[in-house]
Amino acid sequence: MRFTLLAILLAVTGCSPQPRADLVFLNGAEPETLDPALIVGQPEGRVANALFEGLLSFDQSGRPQPGAAESWELSGDGKVYTFRLRDGLLWSDGTPLTAGDFVASWRRTLDPSTASEYAYQLHYIKNARAFNEGELEDFSGVGVSAPDDRTLRVELENPTPFFLDLCAFTTLLPAPVRVIGRHGDDWIKPGNLVGNGAYVLESWRLNDRIRLRKNPHYWNAANVAMETIDIIPVSKANTAFNLYASGQADLMMDKGLVPPALLSEIKKRGDFHAAPFLGTYFLRFNCAKGPFTDERVRRAFSMVIDKPSIVGRITRAGELSADSFVPPGAGGYVPMGCGGGRDPEEARRLLSEAGFPGGKGFPMVTYLYSEGELNEAIAVELQGMWRRELGVNVQLLRQEWKVYLRSLSTLDYDIARSSWVGDYPDPNTFLDMFVTGGGNNRTGWSDPEYDRLIAEAAAELDPAGRYEILRQAEKILVCDQMPVCPLYFYVGIQLYDAERLGGIEGNVLDEHPLKAMFWRD
Repeated sequence: MRFTLLAILLAVTGCSPQPRADLVFLNGAEPETLDPALIVGQPEGRVANALFEGLLSFDQSGRPQPGAAESWELSGDGKVYTFRLRDGLLWSDGTPLTAGDFVASWRRTLDPSTASEYAYQLHYIKNARAFNEGELEDFSGVGVSAPDDRTLRVELENPTPFFLDLCAFTTLLPAPVRVIGRHGDDWIKPGNLVGNGAYVLESWRLNDRIRLRKNPHYWNAANVAMETIDIIPVSKANTAFNLYASGQADLMMDKGLVPPALLSEIKKRGDFHAAPFLGTYFLRFNCAKGPFTDERVRRAFSMVIDKPSIVGRITRAGELSADSFVPPGAGGYVPMGCGGGRDPEEARRLLSEAGFPGGKGFPMVTYLYSEGELNEAIAVELQGMWRRELGVNVQLLRQEWKVYLRSLSTLDYDIARSSWVGDYPDPNTFLDMFVTGGGNNRTGWSDPEYDRLIAEAAAELDPAGRYEILRQAEKILVCDQMPVCPLYFYVGIQLYDAERLGGIEGNVLDEHPLKAMFWRD
């Protein structure tokens, strides 16, 4: 098998084989982009976090640690952070990295012309939202500045308990604005991309592999063990498992790459590792067009789904079926569940009330999902449930990752499979994206009361009071209006030999930094 795959690669690429990298891992779909301001998916984030480093950086336990910043101070009112950058920081091209580079990068992310869907992660900064939405033209009014090359001052709108976690998140990674100005959209290509992370981008052959090489200018390069890393994009679970089982990959770390049919046997292996994390598999309804503008239709489609059956017969990795959107474990927050759960009879009544008794006259709609055997199996199961319980025929539409993300962003779907992994361990990371016009809303849904509650929670200083406000918002989201339907909470899955490969730990953010990995002696 090794010879066959190698021969195919040589035939397709016309390239001589590279020596095997120190670490080869399977990463799921081909990255859509490596631009921190534009990244929305987990596969892209894994690569970007190797190429760039924020003020803070997640360690192998998912905890934020000093990164480009060696220290910081917080004002007494909890609203002003003053970060001190490490001395002698360099970009990967050897030029100095300064606090001004962070200011320029964050400005670019907030610039409306960048169209960053994740720009709202910077809205906690004073006047950042106004600048991002075009209400403020003068960036000097935004609460981020560089008093000197090693000092970054950040003033927030309100005390934000998870802001340090955000400083380790992908969107806040520093992008080299001077390089972007020189190369435009091509700045993320090998030879052009300049970062400040533990690795540099040596090569990127589409549908083949991304090769990373250790960055000699990284401040902590002496403690980075892997000299080279190959990142293999693969969406089909059987292909991924064959690559791993045949020894052509050392690590499989995407939650969708374990073949569902083999899971019962794979779970018995010593190299199988699983741990719950803050992640939700859910459905989005397009509330901007078609039958799903009607709340009753959304509720009907949600109320006939047998979630325990999906986790018991299809996913089978110990996932919990979900009746809330926020998973357990997001700080001390107790999610807002929706009591009633599955109720086919009530669902049929609602659909009839909406004008489609027994499904009669219901327009043709599609269910959009991204590639992968697990997504395929769930899609077929949902299609059957909707046909059987509601008398509605739903067409299935599978798209490759980049096209799928574009369809979500442009609302070119009726129902869509989605997932969300927490950006930081707080319920806000699951709820604030559904505010009106939010970059990651992608449902066309809008509710003034929901928007008000999310804004009120951001200004609430008492943790218990803040959680209660967020619970009220979650009730609107998943119990009342239902623009989304949570199906289950993820269990993180990795395949690797822990006796040989170290630096990997299960954690609630499913963060596994490549710079922490090493081969045991």
